[in-house]
Amino acid sequence: MKETENKARKVIIINGPNLNLLGSREEKIYGTKRFDDVYKDLKKISESRGAELFYFQSNSEGKIIDKIHECIKSIDFIIINPGALSHYSYSIHDAILSSKVPAVEVHISNIYKREQWRRKSVVSPAVLGVISGLGTYVYKLALLYAVDYYNFN
Repeated sequence: MKETENKARKVIIINGPNLNLLGSREEKIYGTKRFDDVYKDLKKISESRGAELFYFQSNSEGKIIDKIHECIKSIDFIIINPGALSHYSYSIHDAILSSKVPAVEVHISNIYKREQWRRKSVVSPAVLGVISGLGTYVYKLALLYAVDYYNFN
């Protein structure tokens, strides 16, 4: 990022396994809104704040790691929802740390109210913070933080 800029100009949302099924997957937990619709709203917000927003989703851990590596010199901020990979992917944890790209982890559901195995994220120690349990609104909160991140840090 150019030193004269004070906002994240390029932000990427990286979604993990099964998040391509939002809107039709366990609606009581994840809601009925498709991510395409969420993303359209997020694009409007990012554009209004002078940021470029990108999106990537994969059901493959390796592809997610590759995408994080691609962000090293091209992205200012990562918003990541690793899905179930949150609970065991030390590789994603290491990729985020190695990239040195600031990141926030998001979860649509409140992982602390769910099954015991979902209550711990091994990715969380590699990110700046975690937003959880507010439905798809977590993406909006993370995006607002991302575009202003360099103003406060």
